[in-house]
Amino acid sequence: MSDEQLGYEQARDELADVVAKLEAGGLSLEDSLALWERGEALAKICDRHLAGARERVEAALAAADKDTK
Repeated sequence: MSDEQLGYEQARDELADVVAKLEAGGLSLEDSLALWERGEALAKICDRHLAGARERVEAALAAADKDTK
C-alpha cells in the first residue's frame, strides 16, 4: 500500500510503532535516521487527514449556522 492510500488510523498506528522503536534505542544511526524519516512522512499524512476532517467539520458548522439564520 502506498503512503497516499494510508488512512489516518493506519498512519497513526505505524507512527506509534516508529516512535516506540526509536524510544527503545539500540538501533544504528542509519536505522534511526530511516525510522525518523518514516515518522516524519507518517506525521504529514496524519496532518493531511486531520486538516481534511477539520475542513469538513467547519463546512458542516457553517452550513448549520446558515440554516439557523
